[in-house]
Amino acid sequence: MGYNPIYPAETIEAHRAFIARRRALRPAEEYRTPTNAEWEDFLGHSERRKLSVGTCARAYGTACIHEHACVRCSLLRPGPAQRARLAEIRDNLIARVAEAETEGWLGEAEGLQVSLAGAEEKLRQLDWGHGQHTVVGLGIPTTHGDR
Repeated sequence: MGYNPIYPAETIEAHRAFIARRRALRPAEEYRTPTNAEWEDFLGHSERRKLSVGTCARAYGTACIHEHACVRCSLLRPGPAQRARLAEIRDNLIARVAEAETEGWLGEAEGLQVSLAGAEEKLRQLDWGHGQHTVVGLGIPTTHGDR
């Protein structure tokens, strides 16, 4: 077994060489300066990602496959400050499902159930990040000589 020290300068140069090789494989037009219209479109996409309950993680240049029914979409990243608003949406959906079932609007009820499941999942995502974890003790590692 040998020892080979790696210095930051060597690492940086190796990374730069890697990037240069990768860029040589890509078409040159991908590295051109964008036009003003292209840049404005990109900035507009970033602005359109801001939603009432969070941010859409949809990639630039892709269409919304859920037709902007964001509460159903896995790409919606709910904002912690919007938890109350999301709970209000969930409660409204519960009432709308009940109304649809009472009125016999089974198709409407089915669609609302999908949205309700999405809203409940978003609330679970928010709650998961607020101290509802359990700690698991993994013990102290030992080496073969400690046995």
